[in-house]
Amino acid sequence: MELSTTKVGQKHVEKASVAREAGVSREAGEARHTHFALSVRDPQPVTEVVRFWRTAAQAATIGMFAILLIAALSLARPILLPVASAFVVTMMLGPLSSWAERYRVPSLVSAMVFWLLVIGVFYGVIVLLAAPVVDWIGKAPEIGRNIQEKLHVLDRPIAALQDLRDALLPSDKKGGIGVDIMSFVQTALSIVTPAIGQTLIFFGTLFFMLLGRSRIRRVLVAFFDERDARLRTLKIMNDIEHNLTSYLSVVTVINVAVGLCGGAAAWIAGLPDPVAWAVLGFILNFIPYIGALIMEVGLFMVGLVTFPSLTHALVAPLIFLALATLEGHFITPSIMGQRLTLNPLTVFLALVFWTWLWGPVGAFLAVPLLIVAMVVIGHLFPEDEPELPA
Repeated sequence: MELSTTKVGQKHVEKASVAREAGVSREAGEARHTHFALSVRDPQPVTEVVRFWRTAAQAATIGMFAILLIAALSLARPILLPVASAFVVTMMLGPLSSWAERYRVPSLVSAMVFWLLVIGVFYGVIVLLAAPVVDWIGKAPEIGRNIQEKLHVLDRPIAALQDLRDALLPSDKKGGIGVDIMSFVQTALSIVTPAIGQTLIFFGTLFFMLLGRSRIRRVLVAFFDERDARLRTLKIMNDIEHNLTSYLSVVTVINVAVGLCGGAAAWIAGLPDPVAWAVLGFILNFIPYIGALIMEVGLFMVGLVTFPSLTHALVAPLIFLALATLEGHFITPSIMGQRLTLNPLTVFLALVFWTWLWGPVGAFLAVPLLIVAMVVIGHLFPEDEPELPA
């Protein structure tokens, strides 16, 4: 009897220990589950699956359209690039064309005057930059040797890179680390210099757009049947012309001052061709962010070749950096105000996109095309303004 009671007690003890171990393991599992669980608060099931898949199908359709549109813009670049440039210039000259129409100036005369004005600006820029560019291209081998001599402080990092290359690459795949100046210059010129066909398309499209500006507006307005749609189209075109003219005219005046400051910095530092530097600074400042950086690199490289010391070569870039910082952070925001101020992130993304798609000319067109897109979106999808209490 006592033996059976002892066995029963042992069984109870074993069951209790097993239960405790199971509870401990369950608590440990719950602790692990709680520790690694995602932070999802108040999950709700999808009420209408059909609506979800319809939204997904619409998003996929829009995504495919966007991809095909980007591909079409890239493939049609030889035609669309000069046409878009002519459109931007025509819109910028729109208020002047309206002023000529109010004073009964024939459209052919005004178109010829504005067209010749644009040609004169292009010709002046080419004349001012052609001589220094040809001179520097002729001195390309000498410039390469001078740069290599001046940058002797980089000999140790370059030697370290060569040692790393020797350790990673087999002997039959080793190559010299060098820079072919002429190939670099030829590549840069092939990118910067527009093709003759695209130039002819640009000036031809510009002339006919200036000549038929009023007719184009009437055709676009008459394309719609409803009165509200016609008024909306007319307002969009007027706002595009007004915003482009306001923005580009103010930016042009500011860039003239920046160009003069760049020429003054080159003259103070003793760089050759300060007039060419002034023109280059004026042109490059139309490209946000990147233009000033290119100007800085150019001043430094030319100073590195021209002057005997590295310190003297840094004088012109530092002067221009101070002036560009003053212009970008204080002068331009105070002049343009909040009405013409664009979101810096949006400007940067537009600059990256159009530069990737259309190259250097796309960088110049990035901000004007962004303004056109923002005006159209602002008309088609206006923001709901909250009603103030009476």
